[in-house]
Amino acid sequence: MLKEKIDGLLDRVQKPARYMGGEMNAVLKDPDSVAIRYAFAFPDVYEVGMSHLGSRILYDIINKREDALCERVFTPWVDMADLMRQENVPLFSLETRSPIRGFDMLGITLQYEMSYTNILELLDLAGIPLHSEDRTWDDPIVIAGGPCAFNPEPLHHFIDAFSIGDGEISTLETIDVVKACKAEGVSRQECLRRLSRLRGVYVPSLYEASYNEDGTLKSFEPTEEGVPRTVVKNMVADLDKAEYPESVIVPFMEIVHDRINIEVLRGCTRGCRFCQAGMIYRPVRERSVEHILDLAKKLIDETGYEEITLSSLSTGDYTCLPQLAHELMERFAEKRVALSLPSLRLDSNLKQTLEETQKVRKSSLTYAMEAGTQRLRDVINKGITEENLTSSVGDAFASGWSSVKLYFMFGLPTETLEDLDGIADLASKVVRKYFETPKSVRAKGLRVNCSASCFVPKPFTPFQWEPQDTIEQFEEKQKHLCHIMHIKGVEFNWHEPQVSFLEAVFARGDRRTADALEAAWRLGCRFDGWTDQFRFDKWMEAFAQTGVKPEFYANRRREKDELLPWAFIDAGVTQQYLWREYERAVQAQTTPDCRKGCQGCGLKRFEGACEGR
Repeated sequence: MLKEKIDGLLDRVQKPARYMGGEMNAVLKDPDSVAIRYAFAFPDVYEVGMSHLGSRILYDIINKREDALCERVFTPWVDMADLMRQENVPLFSLETRSPIRGFDMLGITLQYEMSYTNILELLDLAGIPLHSEDRTWDDPIVIAGGPCAFNPEPLHHFIDAFSIGDGEISTLETIDVVKACKAEGVSRQECLRRLSRLRGVYVPSLYEASYNEDGTLKSFEPTEEGVPRTVVKNMVADLDKAEYPESVIVPFMEIVHDRINIEVLRGCTRGCRFCQAGMIYRPVRERSVEHILDLAKKLIDETGYEEITLSSLSTGDYTCLPQLAHELMERFAEKRVALSLPSLRLDSNLKQTLEETQKVRKSSLTYAMEAGTQRLRDVINKGITEENLTSSVGDAFASGWSSVKLYFMFGLPTETLEDLDGIADLASKVVRKYFETPKSVRAKGLRVNCSASCFVPKPFTPFQWEPQDTIEQFEEKQKHLCHIMHIKGVEFNWHEPQVSFLEAVFARGDRRTADALEAAWRLGCRFDGWTDQFRFDKWMEAFAQTGVKPEFYANRRREKDELLPWAFIDAGVTQQYLWREYERAVQAQTTPDCRKGCQGCGLKRFEGACEGR
């Protein structure tokens, strides 16, 4: 009956392929043959979620278990969600179109703070009580992980347990615990207690927070014996031994990243001071060339894709990148498989690698300069120079590229007007470099896409104590940039400061922000990361209703001795190291890449970390 009702909705919505399922390589298991049914949710639309590599990895890992199955669910777009409520259709999985509330576990990945209202939307559409305390064994155990789980507090009401760190380990361990608890018939609360004893698992209902008169956090303590005071992240030490999908689902519709995606390394040693991922995903671990080549062959055979992306936080830092690129192009030349390299470093020796990747077809090259002057790049420890940029784009233009993307941030700590002017200066120099390239070798149609995003201070970075610029300050800087960025051949775009303001609120929020989040969702906020859906006025109404002061979280400087809401999590890097890096930033002192010598970030406490360095 449910399947027929769903079919009746599909011709009434945009992009019905979002809800159809049945794609090539989707895994279909008999629900009666397994002990645990796991629904994996990405809190955004299908085409965004299907592009997420972590979701593909966990889908594969769970479905390899004989005693478990994993089915997918995404946040329905507003037209489908409204119809589902109107027609009384509960949120369903794609594989078997089963109600999500009937699964044993619901995993949610937290990639972006502005998807938080979509989590509440998912829970409500599924008929799952929003608050953990109101759930029974008729509801799934709701577990969330991903980078935003490193400050889980704004979601503490809504998530039963958080998985901190690499999900390959904790996903299987949490399944084991839930399976045992169901078999033994223990209470749901006892199941949560057992989950809390796993490394990297945080159960918010087993902790209590208190606050000082000035609103800062006074204490954060476990409420029961045996519950860990510190939650230590999980870390996969050897990527070659970690599970990785050898077959992935091929969607019926185009998705954001519609290609094979192979993670060549995890972590980053560069130490950019604004970058949360570069801190929380430490240490660097590389996959071997042989393993990557083997994965590439199997994935091409299983999917028919004609493009491979080598992904990581900094693909240019992969030790054997030139060799790997050459081998991939040689092996798959007959199949006309293209190779794309995101996240390249300008100071990497990439000329040979770029020449390899152009053999099939060229795509746009992306350069993340982040700041317009060398002084500010030193403040953020970016470790690249203007010469790195001009040399790299010069090689690219001489090799036939004509499309370049430049990424910058504004509102960075210690930023001045001169730093903003430097953004336009660098864009102009890229254009000049193109016209200095002989016409005989350069491609026609120069396109320089320059974008500037608002700086958002994040937990577990040296800038976690820094205030964010106010919306008014951001808007003034935007006006200045728009005025100076009228450069022939350059297209300039920017992020809306209101969205970045909210991102900062929830990136550094404590438990009290959960009330504002729920109020905003009840006022109609959802898909806040989508410009046409974002309703800042409703968010401000939600803050007023709940008495939450958003400026307290976004625009306030933290003191060194302030207890931070995420301080109970051990992310590997220590607070002492982060504060030391903050002090160096203020002095515009750079810190070398830790591959050139240990900088004492704290990771060596972890077994298997930093081996060989």
